[in-house]
Amino acid sequence: MPTMWLSDNQSKKRLLCTLRTKAFPGHWLTHVLSTTEIGVIFCSAGGLFLFGGVLMFFDRSLLAMGNILFLIGLTLIIGLEKTFAFFSRRQKLKGTAAFAAGILLILLRWPLTGFIIELYGLFILFGDFLITIGQFAGNIPVVGPFIQKVLETLAGGRRNAELPV
Repeated sequence: MPTMWLSDNQSKKRLLCTLRTKAFPGHWLTHVLSTTEIGVIFCSAGGLFLFGGVLMFFDRSLLAMGNILFLIGLTLIIGLEKTFAFFSRRQKLKGTAAFAAGILLILLRWPLTGFIIELYGLFILFGDFLITIGQFAGNIPVVGPFIQKVLETLAGGRRNAELPV
């Protein structure tokens, strides 16, 4: 099929698939996973590393690796430009500064203080998203209504706020 009949989105996908298969010939991951799916994997691994770092009494290396994986995953999910736009929004600068200060404190061997400041920054950055999570969690059979109530209480007056991305 000539490429002039394809839409822009289809031709971009075809070009991306061609580049992937030429860069990694015969590799099964190039045909299965998109960058968004890989980003979700990175974010999940980052969450697991953060959880492991907390379980290991705030192990500095696990917390740092979790932060790095989370940031890489977020960038892969929403893209580089949108990531910079999200972290540099005027109403999100306080959260961005707290999150960056938390990462810096973890790297400077203050893991407990850095993790607490980082959680504060994440709450400011992604607090608007708690209502959406609560609405999805409300569909869980037994504990859903309880989780939804807790998340709506935590979110406070952010009911009609815009989504983080």
